[in-house]
Amino acid sequence: MLEKQCAACHVQQAGEFSASAADSACLACHDGPQHHPEAMAGNAPKLSCAECHAEHRGRIILTAASTKSCAQCHADLSLAGNDSHFAKHIRSFANGHPEFAAVRAAANGAASSSAGGDPGTIKLNHALHMKAIRRGPTGPMVQMECSDCHRPSQTSDLHWEYGDQHYADANVSYTAMEEFEPGGSRGWPTKKPWSDRQLMSPVKFANACAGCHLLTFDKRFDEGVPHDRVEVVHTYLLKKFADYIAKHPNELREVQDPHRNLTGRVEGPASRTVSASQWVNEQVAVSEELLWHKTCSQCHAISGTPLQDVKIARWDAASGQREVPVPSDGSAKVSAGKLPTIAGARTKLQWLPHSRFDHDAHTGFSCVGCHQKALASTETADILIPGIAVCQTCHAPGPGFAEARCSECHTYHDWSKRKEVKPAFVLPGLMSGGK
Repeated sequence: MLEKQCAACHVQQAGEFSASAADSACLACHDGPQHHPEAMAGNAPKLSCAECHAEHRGRIILTAASTKSCAQCHADLSLAGNDSHFAKHIRSFANGHPEFAAVRAAANGAASSSAGGDPGTIKLNHALHMKAIRRGPTGPMVQMECSDCHRPSQTSDLHWEYGDQHYADANVSYTAMEEFEPGGSRGWPTKKPWSDRQLMSPVKFANACAGCHLLTFDKRFDEGVPHDRVEVVHTYLLKKFADYIAKHPNELREVQDPHRNLTGRVEGPASRTVSASQWVNEQVAVSEELLWHKTCSQCHAISGTPLQDVKIARWDAASGQREVPVPSDGSAKVSAGKLPTIAGARTKLQWLPHSRFDHDAHTGFSCVGCHQKALASTETADILIPGIAVCQTCHAPGPGFAEARCSECHTYHDWSKRKEVKPAFVLPGLMSGGK
């Protein structure tokens, strides 16, 4: 576009143009905030735009700076100060580049998110789900694929084989802060994705789990409880059972199932009649015991469950009586104040917060080709991103290898501090004129 407008970038003196374009000429159109302004104030070399972005070498990508340009500083970061958080001697991707921080922390046994460990609390056994597994309590055996749960954001609205549209359409009360862990580390801001395919869409219960992990709670109902806060679930159960008993008042007189008698005991079945409120409270208690101690606890970290309250709806097979007599006023109900606490999922969205990675560029490669650890991972704490050695298999200097320059994964300018520039050119004028 500027091939015929040399004066747009070069200063003309005595009939000739300067060899290098001035930074002011570049910044007139492109706002390039500094990399680390505080480091630039030290002894680090001051780089002009033209030192990294060299023109007149054919149809090249100007943003792809050479590794040599990056190494001017990163080969010896001590010039910028001894308190740098980053590796001090990086000359290229193959020479001096450290192992990725998350993989490094896992190798050192770090378990806390501050040290780079997985902050997620969802209990997930990848190895189990990578084998043939039963779909739901009574469903067929299925072989799941990685894409059943992990997809680029751009494709996240496609059909989910193991999802449930009812849960996908539901509004939830928990926040993104509870569900996801923000990116970034050491106080540095995370790099924003430049495309919808750069990062994987976060795995959600509604899309990837609900089709198999049912939240059913009572044989009277086919649907499950909401996938929401415990207070929402508690309120849902109270209303569900209250509506049910209003339509089925005959169930207020309850007869013990004779099949629950001990072997050899021939007494007649015990029975009792309770109030509607007492019946509701008991059914809610039984349902919540199932949910908090089995269904929900399979995936979530749950604490403070009200064990002392969930016996109120059980029969004592030996005596034909309730294990714990329930006051007629229903005072034994499980109150919302005694509900358990479920830890936020805190799913990590970006494992390489200071780099760029595009899954779309790796289409055609098997997921487990890079994420080999997923096949044997049984713990949530396992870090499953590939280490640097996996990337270096393809990304290396020389013919036959993928690009390995620093600019392939990293950006120089801190674009969070960019400023809009004032347009100065008119397109027809740029397409004509002499040099």
